[in-house]
Amino acid sequence: MKNITEQIGLGEPCIQLNDVTVRFNMAGEKVDNLKEYFVKLMKRELRFKEFCALRDVSLTINKGESWALVGANGAGKSTLLKLICGILSPYKGSVRVRGSIAPMIELGAGFDPNLTAKENIYINGAVLGHSRKFMKEQYDNIVEFAELWDFMDLPIKNYSSGMRARLGFAVATVVDPDILIIDEVLAVGDKSFQKKCRDRIREMQKKGVTLIFVSHAKPPVLELCEHAIWLDHGRICKVGATEEVYEAYESFLDEKTKKTAAK
Repeated sequence: MKNITEQIGLGEPCIQLNDVTVRFNMAGEKVDNLKEYFVKLMKRELRFKEFCALRDVSLTINKGESWALVGANGAGKSTLLKLICGILSPYKGSVRVRGSIAPMIELGAGFDPNLTAKENIYINGAVLGHSRKFMKEQYDNIVEFAELWDFMDLPIKNYSSGMRARLGFAVATVVDPDILIIDEVLAVGDKSFQKKCRDRIREMQKKGVTLIFVSHAKPPVLELCEHAIWLDHGRICKVGATEEVYEAYESFLDEKTKKTAAK
């Protein structure tokens, strides 16, 4: 799957998933080391079981819309994001993405832990398709936003998760992408920086940037997103207005908790 960069107007589809299924093969037995794994594999003694991370998912997201992905751990949210980013390919169905993507799916993704933060800015910028000249012009803005003036010559491996998130967010949003994807990154760091990130996201939304946002925290979901998708075990349970979907999801969790407590 290739992302197609083209001019599209507000309200036109920029992400379309049609009957998408993503599945993985998982080892069906315990293997203690890599050598044993390959021995069993060569002897055809290794049994696999199929795991469907997404099942028959269809979805259309229009340019300029803001969507939250809601669901428990393992529901398929990160798989769906990776599918949209082109990191994964569907086993069945089709995916079409129109426009450039700034993905923030995993903390530190695209960073080399042994290089300094300054060196990683240029590397991460190249991964996002920016020239070294452009990144040099934007360097001060990135450091200013990340508030890491005194730490740019430190290797990334010495950074806290919050510092990595701040740097990653600053680099990813140095220009307005067509689609901004955020997976739990705003859950780290102090409250003042989280607000700073939300303010920048709102500025980008005003310019027509499409937002796909994953968070287990309700307030930022309601603040930033107009629409929501509730996923459970790889299937879409509900799609609609954010508050409506979140209420259905919370009711489901409450009922599940009551059943567990009654056992």
